[in-house]
Amino acid sequence: MQETKITVVGIGYVGLSNAVLLAQNNPVTAVDVTPARVDMLNARQSPIVDAELADYLATRDLDLTATLDGPAAMAGADLIFVATPTNYDPNANFFDTSSVEAVVEQALAVNDHATIVIKSTIPVGFTAALSKRLGTDRLLFSPEFLREGRALYDNLHPSRIVVGGDGPRAAQVAALLQQGALKKDVDTLFTGPSEAEAIKLFANTYLAMRVAYFNELDSYAMAHGMDSRAIIDGVGLDPRIGSHYNNPSFGYGGYCLPKDTKQLLANYAKVPQNIMQAIVDANTTRKDFIADQIIAQGPECVGIYRLTMKTGSDNFRDSSVQGIMKRIKAKGIEVVVFEPALDAPEFFGSEVVHDIAAFKARANVIVANRATDELADVADKVFSRDLFGQD
Repeated sequence: MQETKITVVGIGYVGLSNAVLLAQNNPVTAVDVTPARVDMLNARQSPIVDAELADYLATRDLDLTATLDGPAAMAGADLIFVATPTNYDPNANFFDTSSVEAVVEQALAVNDHATIVIKSTIPVGFTAALSKRLGTDRLLFSPEFLREGRALYDNLHPSRIVVGGDGPRAAQVAALLQQGALKKDVDTLFTGPSEAEAIKLFANTYLAMRVAYFNELDSYAMAHGMDSRAIIDGVGLDPRIGSHYNNPSFGYGGYCLPKDTKQLLANYAKVPQNIMQAIVDANTTRKDFIADQIIAQGPECVGIYRLTMKTGSDNFRDSSVQGIMKRIKAKGIEVVVFEPALDAPEFFGSEVVHDIAAFKARANVIVANRATDELADVADKVFSRDLFGQD
């Protein structure tokens, strides 16, 4: 396959993993607005915690350069990936797509031929509407299905490749993603852009529903003094359900599930539904229940062990344990935090204790969304719903 000049705008989980994947076989320029991220990438260091990304950047021969100059990088590209943040705006009740729109408009202004692929998560109908507004047929959407801390791994071993578009442009995008993957014969689906957007949101909402279901099962078992794991094991033996993605937690959180479920619910504005609303509401109910269980123990000081959502990740944006913290603090109970990924004296008004021994001694109850061997010596203090030792 002939080399393709590629620009990736945004080097978070999605952008960086795609940039590294594609740079194995093609010249890639990665664009970001943060100088520190650009400098780290040019020094072949990963600005995010991800084992495969760190390994590939340090040991593989990648044709990859990072820059702050977006227009120059896009002007000479054959293919432009847009991977800028689209956070959920609770006031507008929709994703904030302003950064995506700005990049696409800039790309069209400086480049008259490149295919532009949106990788950011967006509302259903966004790509078609933006294409019409800007009068272009060069805009595609290709969703990501990545896990925090395993972003490059999931691009090297994709469950599927979905491209929202048809014709030679869509075929080229799929071929490049297949070329970089270690997995061969990847299931590849070409759809309309709106269908591709819906695939992303419905997939993540289903995962959130599964998390919420097993969490509510766990709440029921706790309320009645029952063995939650025994029930989950028995339910999972039904092959139609399966024993996967079934470990209780404090609720779903992270980059994708909270905002994607709310966005899909917003997209249902004129369509009757019950389940989508329940999935969003269930997360709040679970946090209320978990906080009440902790408060009922009468602690003077509650220790939060790790803010991160998953093992091997440094992300704690929208982590469910933050909701637990707020509820406990609202009752006037002191809360302290142990989080090695956080270099700060406090987190939202709670003291950050950097010494693990001091943290263990300080807290009457230690709250851990995912338990580890590091807490084995204070197991009698630990409150966790981690029944299976997995994310």
